[in-house]
Amino acid sequence: MARTPQYPVHPIIVNRWSGRAMSGESVTDQELFSLFEAARWAPSSYNNQSWRFIYAKRDTPSWKTLFNLLVPFNQDWAKNASVLIVAFSKTTFDHNGKPARTHAFDTGAAWENLALQGVSMGLVVHGMEGFDYEKAKKDLKIPDDYEVHAMIVVGKPGKKEDLPPALQERETPSDRKPITQFIFEGTFGGR
Repeated sequence: MARTPQYPVHPIIVNRWSGRAMSGESVTDQELFSLFEAARWAPSSYNNQSWRFIYAKRDTPSWKTLFNLLVPFNQDWAKNASVLIVAFSKTTFDHNGKPARTHAFDTGAAWENLALQGVSMGLVVHGMEGFDYEKAKKDLKIPDDYEVHAMIVVGKPGKKEDLPPALQERETPSDRKPITQFIFEGTFGGR
């Protein structure tokens, strides 16, 4: 499916999609830390930078811990990833300890920077919710004043034929709703 924006946008935005076919080839520390560097520059309320990431590279002792958080469906294809990442955020401000209402919003911005950086480097970057959130919090020793949001799978592109048959058909960029379905002028439903 060809993705065609309704209005002009940078091609990297249209070309970002959540593929699943990965080769199993390693991502270097330089490549991985470039993704985190991109996340570092995301906007954040009071410059709190609430986002946090725990990662595990393939063939390291931490890999099994993060891999076992995934639901079986995601394990089927993520087994060929190079890196698994858990994204979470601090729910309070560092400067005064009060609730940071936009911690998840800011972490989403950091995730998007990470994803776009990955696309610019020719990597597969796939965010997902198909994992055990409570187990992640417990097994990764994430404190109570942090909230787990998502897992991210990173890898070098692979062949879609190496995916389970049901996923091979889905290994193509999807379209998006037209903007008229999610923007409103003045009030909800307003136009």
